[in-house]
Amino acid sequence: MFSPQVVVARQRRRPRRPTPLFTAALSPANEVPAIAGAEATGSGTATVTIVTTKDAAGNVTAATATFVVNLSGFPANTPINIAHIHAAASGVNGAVVINSGLTAGQTVLTNGSGSFTASNLVITPVDLANQILANPAGFYFNVHSTLNPGGVARGQLVRQQ
Repeated sequence: MFSPQVVVARQRRRPRRPTPLFTAALSPANEVPAIAGAEATGSGTATVTIVTTKDAAGNVTAATATFVVNLSGFPANTPINIAHIHAAASGVNGAVVINSGLTAGQTVLTNGSGSFTASNLVITPVDLANQILANPAGFYFNVHSTLNPGGVARGQLVRQQ
């Protein structure tokens, strides 16, 4: 058994792993079914950062997410009413697992472009963070508009770091 001083010294020597960062290329063509009409010209990116707290054994005990979303190419005054992460592979619709808290009318793409950030989103259950870390392609980010309440632009998560 190691003394507490040895354990602390070993922990200090461990290199810090970067905060997990994911991106999603958002496209109306990725929605199921694909979006047609005026909003089909839009696109965007979502950057998702997951901050975890771990116990001494390295198990995730708590996690939060931050979403940074940039959208462009949509018709002027397109409202983005909700945005979140769903659990499902490409081409399949799935359940919402992390909601941004965005509300109807909060984000309007006045000139067809815009962005929003949602921070400190608690990930529950905490095992969901482990699932995203292990298999980001099994999750997708999407945004919903008034014209397309089922989703207007979607992209699978891809780990960047």
